Order: sequence, then structure tokens, then C-alpha cells
Amino acid sequence: MTTELAPLEAPLRERAFEDLLAEAVRFHGHLCPGQVLGVRMTLAGCRAVGIEEPRRAGKGLVVVVEIDRCATDAIQALTGVSLGKRTLKHADYGKMAATFVNVTRGLAVRVVAREDARARVAGWTPAESDPRRAQIAAYRIMPEPELLRLDPVTVNPGWLDRPRVRVCCEGCGEGINYRREIITDARVLCRACAGEGYYRPS
Repeated sequence: MTTELAPLEAPLRERAFEDLLAEAVRFHGHLCPGQVLGVRMTLAGCRAVGIEEPRRAGKGLVVVVEIDRCATDAIQALTGVSLGKRTLKHADYGKMAATFVNVTRGLAVRVVAREDARARVAGWTPAESDPRRAQIAAYRIMPEPELLRLDPVTVNPGWLDRPRVRVCCEGCGEGINYRREIITDARVLCRACAGEGYYRPS
């Protein structure tokens, strides 16, 4: 694996795959199949929406990830999108998929890891007996159409940017930003008070 990295500002197509993978692994902490998938998804998604230098895109690139797993870290590491900048969105669907949006051009593509790619791993790495190492090796070299599916999409209103509106929950009194409130029985409630909470009082 190459250790010297090209500048982060260099177009993705000018950077060696192994250098991109090393950058993702450094951010994530270890090499795994999800890191390889995340790099491949980033390359495919950014290419499809015409963004060659994602770190320079600023708010011109938004990525909606559908899983909170390893591939998401690779996508964040290589593109610079983040939750705090509101350029990384998490739609908790539990799918190995991410939608790359070129906000300036109004282009969006959903990149999905093909479910049948795992079944093809052995054909690409017949000498590797360890399933994890086989996935890492195969995902590096599989042709893109065998590993990923790219679907042009239109992102629904409100997902890319919501107006900066702040209201108070009538249940707990806490502030709710960006129209995430729920109106039920004519009351303004946060998701927790409306019964969608991930926590409960101890």
C-alpha cells in the first residue's frame, strides 16, 4: 500500500485508489470491507454528479447515507462532508447506500452496494480462504457494475436544507430546530415527546 498521499485538494480521479483507501482507513481506524466499499461508493457517486474535488465543493456537495457503518466514515473522510456543516445527512434505513448530490447543478445519484456482490467474492479471490480478507480483496478489483448500482434520483424537498426555524416542544420545553417537530392533537412536540424517542428517563 502506498503511504504518501496526494494533496486532499487533488481531483479524486488523479489519486491512486490505495492512497484514497489509506486516507479512509486512517480516519476510520482499521481496514475492513466497508472501507473499500466506501471508497468505491465515493468515487462512483462523485463522478456521477460531476464533482471532482469534493473537499472544495463546500455546501455544493451533500451526501445522504443510509447506514451508520464503516462505509460512512470512508465517505466522510474523502469528501469532507459532515453533520455539523449539514452536508452529511443520515437516513437510518440500514442499507449500504448513499446519495451524492451536486447542489449547484441539481444532480443526484443513489449508490447502492449490490446485495449479490458478496456471492461473487469467491470468484474474484479463489485463493483466499478468510471471508473478510476475501471481501477486502474482491471489492478492490470487482468491476463497478458488479459491486455497485447507480440510480439517478430526485431528493425530496426538505432533505438538503431546511429553513432555520426554531420552536419549543410543548411537552418538555426543549427547542426544536429545522422543522423536526411533530404536530399531534394540535400540540407541537419533539420526536421524543411524540413517542419516537431513543431514550427514556432513568
